[in-house]
Amino acid sequence: MSITMRLSWKGDKMPEQVTAFVRHTPLPPSPPPASQTGMVKWLRENLFSSVFNAILTVLALYFIYKILAGFIPWMMNGVWNTSSIAECYAVLDGKRGGCFSVLTERWHQLIFGFKYPSDQYWRPSLSFILLLISVAPVLFSKLPRKMLLITAIYPFLAYWLIWGGTVIVPLIGLLGFVGGFKVFQAMAQQKFAVGFFAATFAALLIWYLGSYLSAPLSNFIALEAVPSRDMGGFMLNIILGTVCVSLSIPLGILLALGRQSDLPVIRVICVVFIEFIRGVPLITLLFVANVVLAYVLPPGTNFDLILRVIIMITLFSAAYIAEVIRGGLAALPTGQYEAAGSLGLDYAQSMRLIILPQALKVSIPGIVNVAVGLFKDTTLVSIISMFDLVGMIRGPILASTEWNGIYWELLGFAAVLFFIVCYGISQYSQWLERQLATDHR
Repeated sequence: MSITMRLSWKGDKMPEQVTAFVRHTPLPPSPPPASQTGMVKWLRENLFSSVFNAILTVLALYFIYKILAGFIPWMMNGVWNTSSIAECYAVLDGKRGGCFSVLTERWHQLIFGFKYPSDQYWRPSLSFILLLISVAPVLFSKLPRKMLLITAIYPFLAYWLIWGGTVIVPLIGLLGFVGGFKVFQAMAQQKFAVGFFAATFAALLIWYLGSYLSAPLSNFIALEAVPSRDMGGFMLNIILGTVCVSLSIPLGILLALGRQSDLPVIRVICVVFIEFIRGVPLITLLFVANVVLAYVLPPGTNFDLILRVIIMITLFSAAYIAEVIRGGLAALPTGQYEAAGSLGLDYAQSMRLIILPQALKVSIPGIVNVAVGLFKDTTLVSIISMFDLVGMIRGPILASTEWNGIYWELLGFAAVLFFIVCYGISQYSQWLERQLATDHR
């Protein structure tokens, strides 16, 4: 306790001693003003921080109210159990509501197309589940590395499940892949290019020899064959998006490295290819795949349309990914290349162990942006008479008398499916960036 002394003189009297008490503890803090805490503070700082922001906030709330005022009754009064648009309007009886019966009536066509056998829907469904399992060890490094075996087998298994036929065909393809990989491991120690071409030759040789063996064993563990022209719906978008993204990333890496090659021939070829593909609309390439190739190929050649479309979309997206990766390579300081050379690493080793891992981390946002755009661009195949999700809506469903005139329900359903996939890709990329900490390493 503190004591203060104060002396006062009154004439001839002795000084008078006065004491004052000081608190042991400070006064409790006063609560902050209501405008500086809680929801009021958040609203003031984020929505009403200035007159202009306040006006924008009020206008935005007004538009949100108008949208919800029309959307909520349309959803709540929706009809789900009629067989035609006429019955739907009869049930609504003048009320505002959506005819969602088209989704319950035609969901199988929207997902699988209108020609895929209905008793075989389990095959693409199982392929989609296995797809999620097979990409898990690639997307999440903490999973056991042994699961990569599933990733390697999945493309051949999915081909057999979706297209059907004998299991011998995908087995031969798997053997060709394994044989080519073993040849590449043996030859790449001497020179990367020699190993690559030797592996390609070995894989093609195994495939060519295996094609003669597949005829006698055509009935060995066979599923009902489904031709490519019967593929459709959102399943076709998933097939094109998954395959083209998976193929375009390694091809884009090779093009980016080729553009920086010291060999003039390789550099010129890569530059001309990238600039030409980037200067041509995708729809033009799809028309080339659908129409022009039929005149170029020899008469009687049966070149699968889906394979032609996959090739064109892959080449298109690989050119854009090559530019993204080239930007990542250019972002690395020259000291990284010098450090790789000082360790005695050759070109292939330095790229695989030092340069590309860093460049790919920097390029993640750009690669994801191309992948999302590519997946949405798969809807352009409806222009060349392929019945993907949008093609099914524009073609067989809206052309039928039962559902002619239904637009918002079908297009909204398509938008939701694409949003789920694209949003999932975007969220994964953001998570991966946080894990790799690309802005700090």
